[in-house]
Parts: sequence; C-alpha cells; structure tokens
Amino acid sequence: MNIKKLVKPNIQSLRAYQAEEIPCSVKLDANESPYGRKILKSVWTNRYPDPEAKELRKHLAKDLKVKHENLLHGNGSDELISCLIMTFGGPVLYPVPTFSMYGIIAQALNEKTIEIPLDKNFDLDSREFVKVIEKRNPKLIFLSSPNNPTGNCFSEERILKIIRQSKGIVVVDEAYQPFSEKKSFVPLIKKYDNLVVLRTLSKIGLAGLRVGFMAAGSNIINEVNKVRLPFNLNSLSQKVAFDALQDKKQMKSGIASIVSERKKLLKELKKMSGIDPCHSDANFILFRVDDGDSIYGKLLEKGILIRNMKGVAEGCLRVTIGTARENNAFIKSLKQVL
Repeated sequence: MNIKKLVKPNIQSLRAYQAEEIPCSVKLDANESPYGRKILKSVWTNRYPDPEAKELRKHLAKDLKVKHENLLHGNGSDELISCLIMTFGGPVLYPVPTFSMYGIIAQALNEKTIEIPLDKNFDLDSREFVKVIEKRNPKLIFLSSPNNPTGNCFSEERILKIIRQSKGIVVVDEAYQPFSEKKSFVPLIKKYDNLVVLRTLSKIGLAGLRVGFMAAGSNIINEVNKVRLPFNLNSLSQKVAFDALQDKKQMKSGIASIVSERKKLLKELKKMSGIDPCHSDANFILFRVDDGDSIYGKLLEKGILIRNMKGVAEGCLRVTIGTARENNAFIKSLKQVL
C-alpha cells in the first residue's frame, strides 16, 4: 500500500518542525530558561484532569488582571494556535521571519498563508500589512512580539494600526514578553474585540509542563473552546504550574537573571569582530556572522549547541541566554572559533 496516496496534498508538501536532540555540554539553542524546578506533588492518576483548569486559570487571571472567563488554557501555545486556525480558518497572515508554527499549522489544516517580510529594522511593514488586509481580508493575523527569531518587540503603534484595520482576528503572541520592558497587550482585550494575546509558561522555567493560555474577549474564548480537546491539560501540569506560580520571588529572580545575563552577553558580542548582534527583548540573541555554518559546526565540536537560522534568517545564528557559566563557556568558545 502506498500510504502517501492517502495523505492530503497539503500534508504531503509540509515539512515537519524539527526539534532535534543533539548531544552537547552547553545547550543554548531552544530558548528555554536555565532555571527550572524538580517538583512532584501527589496527584490522583485515576481521575481525568479538571477539563477547565479552573484553579490555574483563576490564578493566572488574577496576575493578568482579567476575568478567568477571558482565559483559555492549552497544551502549550502551539495547541491554541491550532485551535484558533481551526475556529476561524484562513487566509492566515504573518510576518517573516517569525515563529514557524503559524505557517506549519495553517498548512496542516489546509488554510492559505500570506507572508510579509519584516523591514530592515525587523519591524512590521505596516503599509504592506494594510494593503494585504484590504485586498485579501485575512481571517487571522499572527504577530509575535517579542519576535522569534529576531528578538525585538514590534512597534506598538504599528501593531495597533493593524488591529484597528483588520476585520479578522489579530493574535499578539507574547511568549517572550516576561523578558521585555514593553507593556503587555493583555489589558487591551477589553478595548479591541478582535484582539487575542497568547502567553506561555515554557520560557520561564516550565517548558516541560507544556502550559499555554490565551487572553481574549469571552465571545472569542467561547468559540475557540468548541474545538479544544477535552482534558487537554493534564493534572500534573496543572498542579505543578499552579504551585510554581505561587513562588513569585523565585520566578522573578530567574527572569531578572536572564535579563542581566542578556545585557552582559550582548556587550561581549558587540566587542567581537565579524559578529553583528541584534537588539533583544527576549531570552535569546540573534547575531549575524560571515559563515554561519562553519561557526555553528565548530561550536558544536566544542560541545556548545546554539541554533543555526539557515533557511529562516540567512547568515544568522541564535543563542539562548543560559546561566553565567553557560554563557561564559559560549563566549570563550566563540572567541576561539573566530
């Protein structure tokens, strides 16, 4: 039997997201926090998890100063991206380069995608966005701010212009917002009916739990909730996330350490000849190099794993902010390679 003949055409041409496990001594490639927890609380394994994640949602709602009815939980932000596209369909519009799952999930669901290149400063080309909105009327627009892989926040004025212009849903993905000095868009869901804000716990030390959530008006939440799978967030993840979020001091300490190390790392990278680092509001730094493949390979030989952005941001490499020890090891090895 030729299985490929049974596969839908849009899936046949789809490339799977690559999440390789590459042996290394210093892992700085996946935008994870180096500050985690080893927690195991007693959870009844014979019962299904709370399908509404009520306790966790109420705690998150309190922190974000919204009603818990305005939050929807997901098995990571990826599931919520999928739910949004299933609910509203396409065309799906987003800038490039950006988080690849917007395009991958849209294609998997057989929805049309529209890509608009960022400008030379890695900001949104708002004029082009407005043109496409008027001509193609996209159902969904995804804006990752801070953006992955560029690391910068988009102009607030340009995001607001797109929200006001769009007749569809505008999703501001704030996966990296905790590391930025810029304000969150969450309070604006009360002002704009078509605004959705995505958040995740993955970047602040809880990546193993796969906990994401979206904030939006109750009319959007109710519709998206129709396609959410029941019991999508397991009991252990709900409990561990809730307990971890109680310790705000430790959570804030980890974020502050990453921001501090980011400043030091950026300063060191700026000193190096042949390295052109970009400003970052996230927990990683994108930097331009003359020969990305060579530098990536030589660093890996030394046990340092970063991300080669070939095919996404040509001529660039991306390093996640780790602990002081990990960052120092990266800088030392990069100097030797150069």
